[in-house]
Amino acid sequence: MLQNPSHPAINIIPRPASLILVPGECSVLSTTVIQSHSAFTQEAVFLATRLRLATGWEVPITGTDSFPQATTAFPSALVPTDHERSRTSDRFVIKITLADVDGEGGALGEEDYELTTTSFRVEITAKAAAGVFHGIQTLLQLFPPAIFSHCARIDVAWKLPKVTVRDRPRFGWRGAMLDCARHFFPVSDVKAFIDLLALHKLNVFHWHLTDDQGWRVEIKKYPRLTEIGAWRKETMRGHSSARLGGDGIPHGGFYTQDEVREIVAYATARHITIVPEIDMPGHSRAAIAAYPHLGSSDTPVDVWTEWGVTDAILNPGPETIRFCEDVLTEIMALFPGKFIHIGGDEAMKTQWVANPKIGQFMGEVGAKTPEELQRWFILRINEFLVRNGRRLVGWDEILEGGPVPDATIMGWRGWLNAGVKAAQSGHDVVMTPSSFTYLNHYQSEDIENEPISIGGRFISLEMAYTYEPVAAELTDEQAARVIGIQASLWTEYIGDRMLLERSEEH
Repeated sequence: MLQNPSHPAINIIPRPASLILVPGECSVLSTTVIQSHSAFTQEAVFLATRLRLATGWEVPITGTDSFPQATTAFPSALVPTDHERSRTSDRFVIKITLADVDGEGGALGEEDYELTTTSFRVEITAKAAAGVFHGIQTLLQLFPPAIFSHCARIDVAWKLPKVTVRDRPRFGWRGAMLDCARHFFPVSDVKAFIDLLALHKLNVFHWHLTDDQGWRVEIKKYPRLTEIGAWRKETMRGHSSARLGGDGIPHGGFYTQDEVREIVAYATARHITIVPEIDMPGHSRAAIAAYPHLGSSDTPVDVWTEWGVTDAILNPGPETIRFCEDVLTEIMALFPGKFIHIGGDEAMKTQWVANPKIGQFMGEVGAKTPEELQRWFILRINEFLVRNGRRLVGWDEILEGGPVPDATIMGWRGWLNAGVKAAQSGHDVVMTPSSFTYLNHYQSEDIENEPISIGGRFISLEMAYTYEPVAAELTDEQAARVIGIQASLWTEYIGDRMLLERSEEH
């Protein structure tokens, strides 16, 4: 008997808290049946669907208690007749049970699970549906890789190792960000990204929806955001430092509100919360191109065709605040999660400094510096979100003018410094330092044969996997402020699904 969560024969990602491996294998046959508690109907149907796609088997689902009609985002599975139920004793059984006692490690959390495989049986036990779903993902990883096929593989012997896995996540926020503003990805690509998050038991999809190069979500009160802001006339060629000019090919697209609802439902069925990001006051050139009065300069701008940071910035006046509140009202109606991301990073303030009216406004609101003016702006948005029962998330720059009460900070600058300072100042922090967790950097030192990447930095798998998000200099109380970790996938140089999935493989 071996207890080792990193045993090379067992490829479970992320590594579980506990794994006990015993000799032997079990064969999963076409007579397999799923027995599920009715609280986990959706998860049972998900598993049955995956088994059907890969094996060709119609795996029936029976109940360990009364089994209601499933209402689910997954295709329907075959529910057996009473006669079939009487014959399940000679079948391989995958049993999904509701935990009525705590596990060996103490009280079970919402995402905890226990999984055991024996000669004739698999059992997944959890107190909540999220835990069952994570257990199912572990079960799928125990199968041969062909389990992820979308056509029946009759050439595969469907065997499982005999194991007992007990697992619970270290952090409540385990996320990945996809930037759909620099390059637009269709609904099918976004769903594929969500599936990869689910497979690896990540529970937050941070969806970057607006930036200088495109506005990607329909806002009914402001139709020009997508009529104008969702489209740029071309995209720059090569790396930003090469100055090769544009490609002359228009690029754009946006998600209708119905498509957003579809994606939210898809993620929810996989126990993933979507955190939308609507950038303000910087990274807003696409919005300013659509509604020029929102800008801080009298010079008209178009949707940006280059990468980097532009000086276009929202003016902080009352009309802009109302615009932001209107947009966020529609965003909150689409995304039911607690967190709303407002960006706040890389907001160049040269236009604020150059504009006498904004200088006068700074005095009126008591801001002595442009950074304090940005804090005043962020505080107004924060108050609005709090009144509506939501919580603001921003990149670490939002603290440059002072603290933002109750805001959650994403620490991306420096190795650990920005996140550490945020935790020390009493803010909840999601660690996402660019030096370790940005997936859009080079993944090999052989840069000549790598796809073009941002910044020229190489981040190895070892660097990413060995990153420790809780810094040693934090006290226990400050360490508790580190609520999670997140990878970020920026798409300046990722224009199609092939490159997107290559980056995800990091």
